[in-house]
Amino acid sequence: MARFLQKPSISPVVALRVRDDDRSAGPAELPVQGPGEQAGQGRERPAPPPHRGRLGHRAWWVAAAALLAIVVAGAFSTLPGLLTGPLHREFGWSRGSIGLAASVNMVLYGLTAPFAAALMDRLGMRRVVVVALLVIASGAALTSVMATAWQFTLYWGVLVGLGTGSMATAFGATVTQRWFVRRRGLVTGLLASGSVFGQMVFLPALSWIVDRHGWRPSLVTLVLAACATAPLMWLVLRDHPADVGCEPYGADRHVPRPAPVEGAGRRALALLRDAARTRPFWLMAGAYAICGASTNGIMWTHFTPAAHDHGMPATTASSLLAAIGVFNVIGTVASGWATDRRDPRRLLAVFFALRGLLLMCLPMLMSATVQPPMVGFVVAFGLLDLATVPPVVALCREFHGDGGAVVFGWVGAAHQVGAALAAYGGGAARDAFGTYAPVWVTLGALCAAAALLSLLVRRASPAGRTGGARLTAVDRL
Repeated sequence: MARFLQKPSISPVVALRVRDDDRSAGPAELPVQGPGEQAGQGRERPAPPPHRGRLGHRAWWVAAAALLAIVVAGAFSTLPGLLTGPLHREFGWSRGSIGLAASVNMVLYGLTAPFAAALMDRLGMRRVVVVALLVIASGAALTSVMATAWQFTLYWGVLVGLGTGSMATAFGATVTQRWFVRRRGLVTGLLASGSVFGQMVFLPALSWIVDRHGWRPSLVTLVLAACATAPLMWLVLRDHPADVGCEPYGADRHVPRPAPVEGAGRRALALLRDAARTRPFWLMAGAYAICGASTNGIMWTHFTPAAHDHGMPATTASSLLAAIGVFNVIGTVASGWATDRRDPRRLLAVFFALRGLLLMCLPMLMSATVQPPMVGFVVAFGLLDLATVPPVVALCREFHGDGGAVVFGWVGAAHQVGAALAAYGGGAARDAFGTYAPVWVTLGALCAAAALLSLLVRRASPAGRTGGARLTAVDRL
């Protein structure tokens, strides 16, 4: 203070108005400039460190709770493949009837995500996730006492599909959007890998239970897991940092809780309508549909029978798929880390280009035994499989702001549509050509097209990056 009072150009009245917390702001904050000083050249205040409690920032606890819910939901996706044989033997149902329930489950999984994300804006994440866990527990419990194929479609296809879709990647996008300013890409990658991690954790145990004790105890196991997770979500999960008096991780100021949004369904449809009028949405949806076709649709559905065509035992092929799942986790987390530091458009282009190259090479790698080139394929494809999720989430948030999680849910629906088309088309092509080779080559070419679509997405306008309007006139259709 004394240094400022020594300047003859500052009156005592002005000096008295200098607050204690302004002393570190530098001369640029004073009404009168000293020699050699220019307005606006004061030293910037460093951002305060993230708010930490005794057990760390609350955001990480919320992320851990969300990860647990996604892991449990992912476990449910492993079961249909294990139930096909037992249900066929016990009830005599056709594989088409059994597959219908899985198809309904897949479609509802994709269509539920955007509405669930909008419902989280209306009712809060905690309520939606707890109800979703109870719904999938109810669906699995009813499936264990079913007697007809239509009941399997209703209980597993509809109820479990609705519940797991409510805890899809759109849920993870909502968590990162509300609770994190820094490390968003990394957290998105962690949450996106949760579904695959759930498959890895539960698949061996469920397979052992089905072999030793039958298919019904495996369903009871999932019911108990969902019921045990629900109260933990109610205790740990919170809807917004303001609910516990802290800031989002990495924020430099308090973020007030937004008012509840009325009409969750209407909001989801309104965001779809607005997004559908923009070029980036269709570019991302097209690329993500190809993503679904080249992963869930073809690899997770047709890789085992394709390998079996070359003399590889089904158990060996399934083990290779499990290994792909292991590297999925590593690749998704690494992609999230890279998304925090690099342009997500370029990352998507690289991921799709490499995936397409791998798929085109796959027919030459198939053999009756596992050779070193196939091991290399498993590692590389696993690293790339879910690596597209963090960049797409970042782009949806960049262009659509607070509605980014809901819009990502709609983009994810395109992913599921692509997966369903590839699952059907892959089988039809195998019947027509007697080999899967044309399927791998076609999907490799489509991945190259997805890389091009990713590069065609323009960057959001700098003026809109802190507001809701983030699209240039060129991007609007």
